Amino acid sequence: MSIFNDLWISRKPLAGFVVIGIGWAAYFAQMPVIKAGVGASDGAYGSVVLLAALGAVAAMWLAPLADRLAGSWALPIGAGAVAVGFLCAGAAGGLLGLMLALMLSSVGSGVVDVLVNARLSEKEARHGRQLMNLNHGIYSFTYAGTALIVGWAREAGWSPVEVFLVMFVLIALLCLVMLGNDTAPPIPDMDEAPAAFPHMLVWLMGLLVLTGFLAEAGTEGWSALHLERTLGGGPAQGALGPAILGLTMGIGRLGGHALARFLPEMILLVCACLLSAFGIVLAGAASSLMMAYFGFALGGLGISVVVPMVIALAGRVVEPAARLTAISRVSVLGYGAFFLGPPLMGLVSEGWGLRVSFYMIGALLVLAAAVLVPVIAAQVSRRA
Repeated sequence: MSIFNDLWISRKPLAGFVVIGIGWAAYFAQMPVIKAGVGASDGAYGSVVLLAALGAVAAMWLAPLADRLAGSWALPIGAGAVAVGFLCAGAAGGLLGLMLALMLSSVGSGVVDVLVNARLSEKEARHGRQLMNLNHGIYSFTYAGTALIVGWAREAGWSPVEVFLVMFVLIALLCLVMLGNDTAPPIPDMDEAPAAFPHMLVWLMGLLVLTGFLAEAGTEGWSALHLERTLGGGPAQGALGPAILGLTMGIGRLGGHALARFLPEMILLVCACLLSAFGIVLAGAASSLMMAYFGFALGGLGISVVVPMVIALAGRVVEPAARLTAISRVSVLGYGAFFLGPPLMGLVSEGWGLRVSFYMIGALLVLAAAVLVPVIAAQVSRRA
């Protein structure tokens, strides 16, 4: 019964996680047809997503202001922006329209993401329950399920507008769950930190989170196109890429706590980065759909534990008064990567091919395992 109690306690922020999962899975699972609909090359499309990403990063800084101004309405308003933006993206007839639509969705996602994590942290402290892994795991399962359903809808001949209309109705229902007083403590000013704040260590952890989100977002954003364009799969087969990633990441996140009891944290981080690197490179080099699916599954399992573990570590290595500041700084850097990953892969794909963009992600993960994790471990040991 405890898991149902945890779900009830976190129902309002959980609804926000589900909104983000439904919205972006519905978009990325249709990315090939949306990209073709606006006639964009890989590089042009990547640039559009990059510009839209700037809205998400800016929104993270504006989220505390939105919370102060709108109060309990901030989450529903942010979720509404996600729904409207994606509906407009499905109807976009050109690159400019697509960019503006994605920017609206990105701004809404940025506000929702910051607020749900802040509210969830407050609920953990208030109720003495571990809720973060459960909520992030459900986000991943939501992403996987939505990607599968959208793939079937595409196979049945549904247009992007029809798919996003259904998504719009679902998000409107979730907004009803979010209504009501559910405030969290003020998010600390990013420019304020205690004198003994470990700036270098926090930035190193932020870089590791950035790498993890680059791998996650870049692979999710381009897996369907790789499966369909490079390997000749159909719409449903292409949608299996982001679905498999979401499913395996959900499994990995729910199982990450158990693994941490048997392996030292830093060793687990190294193993996770290397496993994900191997899987993503395997998917990029795949000569068949099944080989690519297996690679994406390994990539999802590996990368799933990196971000939650590093964010938890950021909260433990600082004084309690500096905890929210540390987690906020790490999260801002990481969240930007969640949107920078797809355009970065698009620019690499434009110059050297889509397979090489997956190899690049694998190389970044190997570099993180070989350099970032050992340096972070040394810094943490010195503070112990």
